[in-house]
Amino acid sequence: MRNNVTAVPAAAAADALAHFERLFAYETDCWDTHEALQQPDPGFVLLDVRSPALYARGHVPGAISLPHGKIIASKMAQWPAATLFVTYCAGPHCNGAARAALRLAQLGRPVKVMAGGITGWIDEGFALETMSAMAGV
Repeated sequence: MRNNVTAVPAAAAADALAHFERLFAYETDCWDTHEALQQPDPGFVLLDVRSPALYARGHVPGAISLPHGKIIASKMAQWPAATLFVTYCAGPHCNGAARAALRLAQLGRPVKVMAGGITGWIDEGFALETMSAMAGV
């Protein structure tokens, strides 16, 4: 039976292998990010690239607020050139993480996107941190 799924044949296994292996060079997921953040040195800097107001309402614990439009060479100079950055935004309906990743790549920085963003983080059942919680309020 022919339908929209079967109308285009699947890639050859070798091509699919190369494609899916390559995806992990560009992205990670919320679960793996959460697990890595439990370590003393997760091996990356997590950037929340949404607005400061959204960051204050709730963000991934340990994330740094740096809206994608503010990613410039002078701000990134505080980290060594080989630092891996992981970016996230609101979720699958938002392209802010990809915009941030593009800016970082243009600056020659290693970068991955956290697939799912805040929406995925919440869907996995992980807690958000708020600015009032950080201030002890």
